[in-house]
Amino acid sequence: MPSPPRPDPDVDPDSRPDDGLPTSPDDPRIEVRRSRRRKRTVSARVEGRTVVVLMPAGLPRAEERRLVVDMLARLRRSGRRSGSRASDEDLMRRATTLSARWMDGRPRPASIRWVPAMTTRWASCSPGSGEIRVSDALREVPSYVLDYVVVHELAHLVVPGGHTPQFWAEVRRYPRTERAMGFLEAYARTPGPAGDGAAGGGEGVGDLVQDDDSRADDSLADDQGSAHGPDLTADRR
Repeated sequence: MPSPPRPDPDVDPDSRPDDGLPTSPDDPRIEVRRSRRRKRTVSARVEGRTVVVLMPAGLPRAEERRLVVDMLARLRRSGRRSGSRASDEDLMRRATTLSARWMDGRPRPASIRWVPAMTTRWASCSPGSGEIRVSDALREVPSYVLDYVVVHELAHLVVPGGHTPQFWAEVRRYPRTERAMGFLEAYARTPGPAGDGAAGGGEGVGDLVQDDDSRADDSLADDQGSAHGPDLTADRR
């Protein structure tokens, strides 16, 4: 007998709940999207005033209702995802705040903006122009994870030339680096846009996670920019 679908364990305990979220599974603002590609996981996100619940196709109605109730409770506890409706201006304010708080205000990006989700990359930075781009695939991650990605890209403006020990020392001034890297490693394995990352010429989980071998030897070109897909993390062996 197959195991019942399980909710994705990606709730940010530090997000603030939104009192305007639906509380009943019969609320017309709830949209259930069924997918034959999903086998065991259920997730939910807020799109404007609508809660979208994604689940495997073919479940009994009673099971669907139970899962909707569970995901509504999780959303109330965790709040909306940090970037779900954020504009480019919001992203710049976030970068400015993070720069001042954790990096002494040294990195000053010329621009930071959301870009459409791509295929292998999640974020990128061009130190020459000071431009930072963040994939729409990261709009649904917890706020501390988005903060980490932004800090990671800001660090490229302070220490251009790749993921050197000096670069990682800058990144690790952000106190939730380890936790965010762990989240991204798991996030990269989920099916769909989240796991696929963001598109070419950026950084994926392999760049966004620091692995021991790369501490001494990493060579992303600085004027050509850094690009991160599933490599914004560091192997903690």
